[in-house]
Amino acid sequence: MTCCLNPDCQHPQNADDTEFCLSCGTKLISMLRGRYRVMRPIGQGGFGRTYLAVDDDRLKARCVIKQFSPQLQGTKALEKAVQLFEQEAVRLNELGEHPQIPALLAYFEHDKRLYLVQQFVEGNTLLQELAQNGIFIEQRIREVLAGILPILKFVHDHQVIHRDITPSNIIRRKFDNKLVLIDFGVAKLLSVEATNQPGTKIGTEGYAPIEQLRSGKAYPASDIYSLGATCLFLMTQVKPEDLYDPLEGRWLWRDRLSEKGRTISEPIAQILDKMLKDLVSERYPSADAVMKDLRTALSRPPIASTQSPSTVQSSFSAPPSQPAIAHQPAHQPNVSQPSVNQPSVNQPGLSQPGVSQPRVSGAPPSRPPVSGPPVSRQPVSRPPVSRQPVSRQPLSQQPISGKWQCLHTLTGHSRWVTAVAISPDAQTIASGGLDDSIKVWDRSTGALLRTLIGHNKPINCLSISPDGQTLVSGSDDDTIRLWHLADGKLLRSLTGHTRDVNSVVISTDGQLLASGSEDRTVRLWRLATGEVLRSFSGQAGMVRSVALSPNGQFLVSGGLDNQIKLWSLQSNTAVRTLPNGHFNSVNAVVISPDGKTLVSGSKDKTIKVWDLVNGVVVRTLMGHMDSVNAIAISSDGKLLVSGSSDTTIKLWNLETGNLIGTLTEHISAVNAVALAVDGRALVSGSSDSKVKVWQLG
Repeated sequence: MTCCLNPDCQHPQNADDTEFCLSCGTKLISMLRGRYRVMRPIGQGGFGRTYLAVDDDRLKARCVIKQFSPQLQGTKALEKAVQLFEQEAVRLNELGEHPQIPALLAYFEHDKRLYLVQQFVEGNTLLQELAQNGIFIEQRIREVLAGILPILKFVHDHQVIHRDITPSNIIRRKFDNKLVLIDFGVAKLLSVEATNQPGTKIGTEGYAPIEQLRSGKAYPASDIYSLGATCLFLMTQVKPEDLYDPLEGRWLWRDRLSEKGRTISEPIAQILDKMLKDLVSERYPSADAVMKDLRTALSRPPIASTQSPSTVQSSFSAPPSQPAIAHQPAHQPNVSQPSVNQPSVNQPGLSQPGVSQPRVSGAPPSRPPVSGPPVSRQPVSRPPVSRQPVSRQPLSQQPISGKWQCLHTLTGHSRWVTAVAISPDAQTIASGGLDDSIKVWDRSTGALLRTLIGHNKPINCLSISPDGQTLVSGSDDDTIRLWHLADGKLLRSLTGHTRDVNSVVISTDGQLLASGSEDRTVRLWRLATGEVLRSFSGQAGMVRSVALSPNGQFLVSGGLDNQIKLWSLQSNTAVRTLPNGHFNSVNAVVISPDGKTLVSGSKDKTIKVWDLVNGVVVRTLMGHMDSVNAIAISSDGKLLVSGSSDTTIKLWNLETGNLIGTLTEHISAVNAVALAVDGRALVSGSSDSKVKVWQLG
């Protein structure tokens, strides 16, 4: 079908071989600007239409085209409309580097109309979710705050105010359930002049604060007010303007909840009240300030909902209350229970009282592929869920291993840090990231020793040999490179993988190197010579992580097919696919020093501890609010460290599964963690472009 681009056309769909629109007579354009095939209208505004299109130059990827065709010729209103439309293009270009803001793809004029092409975000708005699934329980409000506040921080840090945050302008992206902030058409620059001078009175009634509607002034606190009003509507399904009593000058949302027999925990209620203060000076001044209080509030479980079970168990609702740790004895691997309706949203898990909680700023659970065709995200059927008896050990009885302090924050990378490694003597750190470089640091002083240049695409993984002599790196350029750690000399490049290399690991004796790739293979190399010993294929999805057993008998891989596979190094065959595992991508696997335990981290926000002898789940660790991207185990097998897209690093007692503590200094996703051999030094890399060095006090 060919779509007519006349914004007034009532029936714009036409057959492909039609030259003129059968409805309005307008000449049809089969390919806008020679590359965009317009499919159908998906929205209508005062200044034109929004269309769904495909980009023939980008593998027919779907995109959104906003057409600007106002009927305001020769008026000041037209000039303002043009200004707003051009402004949206500028804002999207500035902000599109954030993975939860649509990227600007093109901006051009055609046939006296302006067009803006941006990334298509498939999913439902929060308004649509509300209509489909009913009011948001507290757990989902927590998730909205935790998801949008980091985006607001990014926007405000770029000196921009959104000015129109509503349930219609927040989309839950279908493929990863992340919340995406859209429609920057009324955004304005944050400056002294902008905030002190009258501006355009713009915004959505009920959601825009009084200073924005009265004088056109806007501040970061104005967006915070709008986010608070959005939460009120989602909780009550009542327009925000109907929840405020102007005579008494107070909000009535608590009364409305009470009338319906519902309530909300006091810490979250107090946060919402402060977000919605009339006076700008009494509101939170920044997203950072809200996140600080939210982090404390998340240490307490939400009030249980009194909604009907059918509503609470909808596909977008939070899961029922769960313990932070679930145990499954190894002698009960096959005990079954009724299938559990797992939520599809990125919901924060319940936390244990008294434990340090995550900072709620972050970026995406995993970075998008830098090269290669789009990843297929077909749903994978889940195996039956095994019964896992709950440990109810009081938190006060959990062992505390000591206090971890941030010794250094290393700031040499210009983009996300995606890999870190620490030498066996704990004196040298290596880090790599999306800036295509590897940096080598002195752990004690934090000084940059050297930068290794050789890969021509982002670095995904790093590993240092047990003798501390060789650094191995894997990259999106499909290669593995071996470096002399002491002087940075390139020793050799290993080729053979045909897609991004996501994981490298060196055997405990320093003889073997294993690598996992997006080409769905795992390769085993002789480290000293670079010789390929064998290749393991047959994975249903791209390989995200590999691990080698200490005895050199087998290899473990995990990836986008949600599965964990064990491979025999002798027979070159798959020994076992572990059952009852994760229901989303396996991002990290690591084997304990004694070779008896496997730990896996997943995009499903859980960590699973496996008995490798029997191939069963011993326990599942829950507490992260987002994808678990990286894990590490201390050499004594007692300490487990996990890094997550929720911006936190969590420390666990591996023997008991108890949460020891949470490190919260990163302000974006934690993509990589590495522990020193003595277990007293920790290194982390994040999407905030920083490497942090931690030390056990």
